[in-house]
Amino acid sequence: MLKATAIYKAYGQLPILKGVDIEVQKSEIVTIVGASGAGKSTLLNILGTLDTPDSGQLFINDVELNKLNNKKLSDFRNRQIGFIFQFHHLLAEFDALENVCIPAFIAGMPKAQAEKRAKELLDMLGLSSRFDHKPSQLSGGEQQRVAVARALINEPSLIFADEPSGNLDSNNARDLHELFVRLRKEFKQTFIIVTHNEELANISDRKVFMKDGLIEQVA
Repeated sequence: MLKATAIYKAYGQLPILKGVDIEVQKSEIVTIVGASGAGKSTLLNILGTLDTPDSGQLFINDVELNKLNNKKLSDFRNRQIGFIFQFHHLLAEFDALENVCIPAFIAGMPKAQAEKRAKELLDMLGLSSRFDHKPSQLSGGEQQRVAVARALINEPSLIFADEPSGNLDSNNARDLHELFVRLRKEFKQTFIIVTHNEELANISDRKVFMKDGLIEQVA
């Protein structure tokens, strides 16, 4: 599903990624682990098309993303990729249902269809009584589940997550980790996750260990 080869990235004179190769198969949960400064988030942002490498190739579903112009890359990202971050990034002025619908509206999905899909996702995530609640009215775990629903609304091929349980207490973190496994099982969803959480890393199919801008080991 994803293949990246010889990914290099530097910021000024500081090399961050020094020639990374990685492949991810459909329905895998792959975690990227390593010390702070190893290049994990930079790699995730490049794989998720939020940043561009200085050199190297990136393919998702056999599409060579390096060759897409900005408009086509933006459309691809919106339809094929979902994101979950450490902070939920929900829009404060919108309720849960509206927040989930935003990527679908951007993709051109009709309002009725988007709302139906959003309600189904929120219901599946145990939030059927929270449709009209704004982020400030939700708990941390609920906020992150709304963010998961938002990531799923366009039925993406891949979901990228950067420390998704970093702001959650241990119980909510465990619930979120179990949710990822459930989504993989029920929807064949593919995840690439940067995490320092050992429990989350241990439920993945593969752990990619990074050190000093290189993949040191895959287990």
